[in-house]
Amino acid sequence: MKAREIRVRAAADLELFGHVWESEQPARALVLITHGHGEHSGRYANVGQALSERGFSVVGLDLRGHGRSGGGRGLLMDWDEFRDDMRKFIEAVTGELPGIPTFLYGHSVGGTLSLDYAMRSPSQFAGVIASAPALGQPNIPAILFQISRLLSRIYPTFTMATQLEVKALSRDPEVVQAYQEDPLVHSRGSARMGTELLKTAEWIQAHAEEWTLPLLLIHGLKDRLVNPEDSRRFFENVVVQDKAFLELPEGFHEPHNDFDQAFVLTKVGDWIEAHIQD
Repeated sequence: MKAREIRVRAAADLELFGHVWESEQPARALVLITHGHGEHSGRYANVGQALSERGFSVVGLDLRGHGRSGGGRGLLMDWDEFRDDMRKFIEAVTGELPGIPTFLYGHSVGGTLSLDYAMRSPSQFAGVIASAPALGQPNIPAILFQISRLLSRIYPTFTMATQLEVKALSRDPEVVQAYQEDPLVHSRGSARMGTELLKTAEWIQAHAEEWTLPLLLIHGLKDRLVNPEDSRRFFENVVVQDKAFLELPEGFHEPHNDFDQAFVLTKVGDWIEAHIQD
């Protein structure tokens, strides 16, 4: 595996940062990772390594307001900002690797973004992997969402702590400790970010029958941060036959960082393999 960094200019000259994990052999597919709220692409090095060893080129994007990308921490005025950032990033990385199938791999809020983006631009992708996508109201104090709805109209840039239950990320205490000690992780979210996330999740659920791409959904059934039933509802309303739901009975929020991670990443690699036309 070869690892390197990438930087892309977004709107208003905002710089987006990303990690690239390249296969030692000519890449047979491109996998673009979008992370969850408050974290960053550097936490996906194990995913990048596992998939690059399968012959795929893997790119992880730091969303605006996250990691080493520009923008206020957790600040978002409109979901279109995420969509436009994705478009520019995808154009940059596919320009380096033309002619190979592209897959989106999104986790949590990144899963929401991947589903939303692919539903609007399906011709660009060979398939989507959505890990614990936020397709309903995340399990944070309800009062925060009530405040978010109010302030989104009158003070949309107001940010507050998300009060994320860190121990619900993984059953592995080393993962939890690393998250807590990671200087690039933050716990901020703007009022408008909260309402834009819910609006997008509702749109995805309402348009599930329009989904056309191969789909792999992954969710730990003991996820206390994002309700697995929201993933199940979306999955059941998707009408394409090429869909799979990998349920992890004891799994917490981050399947790729939990005790089942080797099993999960093998399944993801196998699924991508099955959707590549050599």
